[in-house]
Amino acid sequence: MQLGIRLHDIAPGTLEERLVIAEQQGFACGHLALTKVLRDYPGNQALTPGFAMHLRRLFAAHHLDVAVLGNYKNLANPDAAQLAEIQRGYYEHIRFAALLGAGVVGTETGAPNTGYVEDTPESKTEAALGMFIRNLRPVVVCAEQFGVIVAIEPVCRHIVYDSQRALAVLRAIDSPNLQIILDPVNLLGPHNVDVRQAVIRQAIADLGDYVAVVHLKDFQRGANGKLVSVACGQGEMDYTDILRFIKERKPYIHATLENTTPDNAVATRQLIQQQYDAL
Repeated sequence: MQLGIRLHDIAPGTLEERLVIAEQQGFACGHLALTKVLRDYPGNQALTPGFAMHLRRLFAAHHLDVAVLGNYKNLANPDAAQLAEIQRGYYEHIRFAALLGAGVVGTETGAPNTGYVEDTPESKTEAALGMFIRNLRPVVVCAEQFGVIVAIEPVCRHIVYDSQRALAVLRAIDSPNLQIILDPVNLLGPHNVDVRQAVIRQAIADLGDYVAVVHLKDFQRGANGKLVSVACGQGEMDYTDILRFIKERKPYIHATLENTTPDNAVATRQLIQQQYDAL
């Protein structure tokens, strides 16, 4: 596997300074969220061919891939004008990703409200799922035209809250340009954390063929029962199933660490690599 890091989890600095650190820390790829790593980012008007090629040279100079170009906007926004603007942002990121050489354009699956309020009863409905599929479909068509992969990330608090819902989306749209970012911890909540091994194994069974990127983090239980995301090795996660899946079925996949800090990123990478090598 090719272990990576979210570039916005690296010590603050210019993008090039962050890339220098990522290379020094032994990472092979990065998750790039432009609004989180570029100072004074002027918006999607910046997504020109020249900028894409500049970034491509920067990443190559530091021996790093762009594993994920993040554009985590709400494709279930019920306001027609806001939704049109959100979809246009996806089209712009897809065009940019084609020039940049990004592995995938990544997104979560939203909530059926304008405020992106998570974990509402409405998110669990078939109506919300249908809305998300309708709104995602033209985004995937655009990805097909540019030869880019769009990858959705199931999250238990969003519309696509489990692996079966994700499989329903994949089957409804039926495109090789729509794949999955699998983050095992994002599938977990207070309702299923105690059967997490079964949840993760089911996700691998349902979605394994479609997984393009893996996210790796850990969780701790907060005082209110909610799960708090932390770096790998600081909570309760057992990575055996997901790392075996990677080793047996996904050679050289991009696997990016989440919720690391500048002080623990290297130790976290070493921990996961050691567990992988021991399988």
